[in-house]
Amino acid sequence: MIMKKILFYAAFIASIFALNSFKTIEKNIFQDKEIQNFSLRNVNGQFIGLNDYPNAKGFVVIFTCNHCPFAKLYSERLNFIDAKYKPLGIPLLAINAMDSVVYEEETFDLMRERAKTEKFTFPYLQDAAQIVGKDFQAEHTPQAYIIWKEKNNTFHIKYAGAIDDNGQVPEKATPYIPNALDELLQGKSVTHSKTKSVGCAIYYRK
Repeated sequence: MIMKKILFYAAFIASIFALNSFKTIEKNIFQDKEIQNFSLRNVNGQFIGLNDYPNAKGFVVIFTCNHCPFAKLYSERLNFIDAKYKPLGIPLLAINAMDSVVYEEETFDLMRERAKTEKFTFPYLQDAAQIVGKDFQAEHTPQAYIIWKEKNNTFHIKYAGAIDDNGQVPEKATPYIPNALDELLQGKSVTHSKTKSVGCAIYYRK
């Protein structure tokens, strides 16, 4: 009986340490934050960063992953956004910042498989060190950002939040990303620069 109690408390303490080895990013996503250039491995094996698009006006950056049911709803819509706005100088970049040690569905090979199966037209990048996710303060998947090039050639967040407001019924959704992009292309400020998004939590190693 004593041995069982010792084993129980040992397991309990181990679980506490395991939980404390991860943390979520703080919720204050501040507008107009400058985003640093990065270089992440795409599913085709090449490394891609913001500087690889010298003529880009801005980017749509989507934090997504393989296992999240919410993220799976948006593949076609992301292809649509990419097809419409990439020719206008706004490429879409999808980033997976999930810990592949904790989530075995998030390995690079399975990312490659998902991109092929769902016919992604955009790069699907692995943020293995979680540096880019922390820079954006991404909290869950899917979570969307629009970053825009300023006069000094730096990129700043102009929109943060949901892709739209209806994951299950696209035709009834308010298209937050296209609406914001259209305003930016017209030289306007984004009317709704921050919206609430929901999805699967991204846990960060300390």
